[in-house]
Amino acid sequence: MTKQKNSRRDFLVASAGTAGLAATPYFFSTARAQDGKSSSPNDRPNVGFIGTGDRWRSVGPQALKFADGLAVCDVDSNHMDQGKKIVNDAQEKSGRSRNVDSYEDYRKVLDRKDIDVVCIVTPDHWHSKIAIEAMQAGKDVYCEKPLTLTIDEGKQIIKVLKETGRVFQVGTQQRSEMSAEKGKYPQQFLTAVALCKAGRLGKIQKVECRINGAPTSPALPNAPVPSGLNWDMWLGQAPMTEYVSGPTEEKRKYPYSRAHYEFRWWYEYSGGKMTDWGAHHVDIATWAIGMDASGPESVEGLMAVHPCEFKNGYPTRSDMYNTASKFDIQCLYPNGVDLHIMSEGENGILITGDKAELFVSRGALRGTAIDELADNPLPEDAIKTLYKGKTPGSHMSNFFDCIKTREQPISDVYTHHRAMTTCHLANIAIRLGRKLKWDPKTEQIIGDDEANAWQKREQRKGYEIVT
Repeated sequence: MTKQKNSRRDFLVASAGTAGLAATPYFFSTARAQDGKSSSPNDRPNVGFIGTGDRWRSVGPQALKFADGLAVCDVDSNHMDQGKKIVNDAQEKSGRSRNVDSYEDYRKVLDRKDIDVVCIVTPDHWHSKIAIEAMQAGKDVYCEKPLTLTIDEGKQIIKVLKETGRVFQVGTQQRSEMSAEKGKYPQQFLTAVALCKAGRLGKIQKVECRINGAPTSPALPNAPVPSGLNWDMWLGQAPMTEYVSGPTEEKRKYPYSRAHYEFRWWYEYSGGKMTDWGAHHVDIATWAIGMDASGPESVEGLMAVHPCEFKNGYPTRSDMYNTASKFDIQCLYPNGVDLHIMSEGENGILITGDKAELFVSRGALRGTAIDELADNPLPEDAIKTLYKGKTPGSHMSNFFDCIKTREQPISDVYTHHRAMTTCHLANIAIRLGRKLKWDPKTEQIIGDDEANAWQKREQRKGYEIVT
């Protein structure tokens, strides 16, 4: 890990193409004060969108219901142009047409004094750096999950959040707006958590977070970088490497590659299914068992299959996907709960207590604890209380409500960091091939210096995260 410590008010050199910006200072936004009041004439926050690819096409339009878009940013000019058109079209349709600027370099968005909020929907390995610098620049932040690439990044984000007092919502939408069983139980994940906290399952003994397996790929040849993509800046903190890509196969939305949607299956940029879906299900599970402010005491990979051979925790090939395709990780918590993160079984969360059980997913809510609701419903205010005293609605509306009140939203950084720590520990355990003992109070791996060093990763020069 580099020891370089530049001032947080200085831009870092991001690439040869943007090196001239390196010494430009941040201008802390005065557009929105700590009380949440905007300088915008219509009192709607002004938002800048950083990352406008596939996932943003769902997230971005949601934000435009509550804010005016002033800028879009993407290192792929094709995505950037499409994002600008979507913002322009949405605002013209609503009669709120504004001038929308487009940038390749996210720092130009953060430099805008008239932007109050940033919406970050980039690949995972860029989340923390942009989010930290956005808070330092005086912006409130909405960032997609998983928020971090490493455990240490979560600690850094929390440090800067405390220093800056910004409002920060993580995009784990299961905390807000999922609905199953044809609307019979709106916000069914909240219902599941409320049942657990009300003691309806009795003492919870075991949880299965079933997140399905991850795809594998054939050997991928080196390929030309797609037109319009700044590959150096896309890589960011990750090591410089050749672009690889394979043909698009039938029923695949994207070709095999390192970039765009497929980045999820490379440890260099993500954590595979462990962090992609684990960020959702482990979050809900630890909330339900009351461990969302703590963590496991031990993490052990009972089974893990990787697409290629590993040595000292690193893949021995660079031409194929390398995150685990199948796995079963056992996490033991201080309250005695045995939690498994597993690739087998119906996607969802199975929670078993000594009195009842329930299964919850994006399409189902069932089990003995659910059957008993007909005769013994939850208290009328149970869901609202769980939702920090607010009426559950959309995840994005919760974020913008909290910008006004200066409260932390339902998917706050603190609990997300704890859930992601469990997921990161799971990946460390299966990459090193051994059981880890974790102290959730000190947030350190016990008695294993090599594994403990994996809380951080070396970051490419010019892309270091500085707090």
